[in-house]
Amino acid sequence: MADLRLGLIGIGMMGRHHARVITETDGVVLAGVVDEAGDPRRAAGDAPLFDSLEALIAAGIDAAVVSVPTHAHEQIALQLASAGIHALVEKPLTADSESGRRVADAFARAGLVGAVGHIERYNPALRSLRDRVDSGELGDVYQIATRRQGPFPSRIADVGVVKDLATHDIDATAWLAQSRFGTVTAHTASRSGRPHEDLVSATAQLESGIITNHLVNWLSPMKERVTVVTGERGALVADTVSADLTFFENGTFSLDWESVMAFRGVSEGTVTRFALNKREPLRVEHEAFRDAILGVGSDIVTMTEGVENVRVAEALLRSAALGVSVKVDR
Repeated sequence: MADLRLGLIGIGMMGRHHARVITETDGVVLAGVVDEAGDPRRAAGDAPLFDSLEALIAAGIDAAVVSVPTHAHEQIALQLASAGIHALVEKPLTADSESGRRVADAFARAGLVGAVGHIERYNPALRSLRDRVDSGELGDVYQIATRRQGPFPSRIADVGVVKDLATHDIDATAWLAQSRFGTVTAHTASRSGRPHEDLVSATAQLESGIITNHLVNWLSPMKERVTVVTGERGALVADTVSADLTFFENGTFSLDWESVMAFRGVSEGTVTRFALNKREPLRVEHEAFRDAILGVGSDIVTMTEGVENVRVAEALLRSAALGVSVKVDR
């Protein structure tokens, strides 16, 4: 079978990584690139550089990766859907949920694979964490807490930290818990002089009853990407920078102190860091996209899920603006 011909729209910081991975992935070939700034770093190698999306489509492609600023996602995605081209769109899917729904509906009507680049789902630490939660290693899950902090990325200008960065945590949390967000409460701040928020602290309750907490900002001098899932048997802690997963087990001991014997609590137990097969998440994401197009897999973040993530982000911003808890729109 001939390799799938992939086009790449946008070859900035993230687009350069996409170009590298596409050229290294079996079964696909980088058929062309579109970027109004050209390709000064030659990240696309020998792949042809086109001056418009129309020219790239006319060259004949089976699928495309959209890695441009968020405000342009809807127009490009709809054009790809109209041309019958499968697409992997970087997160967030679109700048708002209404435009996201239009995109998701267009791909569904055309019978095309539409994926969203929520790359954390492909991190080996989070994938192992999900498998262990599913197998019951934690027992009942009580809470999911995330911290995603670091310096401001100058490439982001059209959305704030909630839609650009916190959507990683929104998607990963709902995926880990296999439950949608129900009610959210959030506080935001803008400390760097930009028009959009650069800090959010949020608490939510999923429809399953699990409580979640999320601290996300572009104000920290250190990079932190941590997810903690706490359950009746202990806590699993995933560091997606290092792709490490650690289990903090609840300890067990007998009590002779009568006044506290009735208290049901936990103590420190064995700590285990798991050995994981650490494959690059972007490579796994591209393989999942390829397999979905070929009909041999379905391990993608769907556009419907991408719309849901934007809806939750909108609810966080609405809560912060109103100063109250709000329900996520459906």
